[in-house]
Amino acid sequence: MGYAIVWLVNTILSLMTWAIILSAVLSWLFAFDVINHRNRFVNQVAAFLDALTGPILAPFRRIIPPLGGLDITPIVAILTLQFLGILFNRISAPFLIQTLG
Repeated sequence: MGYAIVWLVNTILSLMTWAIILSAVLSWLFAFDVINHRNRFVNQVAAFLDALTGPILAPFRRIIPPLGGLDITPIVAILTLQFLGILFNRISAPFLIQTLG
């Protein structure tokens, strides 16, 4: 059971990292007018990724201002997620595996 919880937490952190990367790339494609919001599928994907990554990026956006029009909050959020993953794997995972098996 402990292994399953550790796997689940690591998978969620990995999926959130990929969602942030995809959201950033999609925003660049919108900014450079490679794709537009008139495409219904693209608009739905963008709305889904914004809803998924918005709560993670919002606290960072309140603290970190845009630097010359460049938003570095996805980078800071990814670094934070990676830090939390390492912290979880070093501190909580051994305890969960030992306790729950």
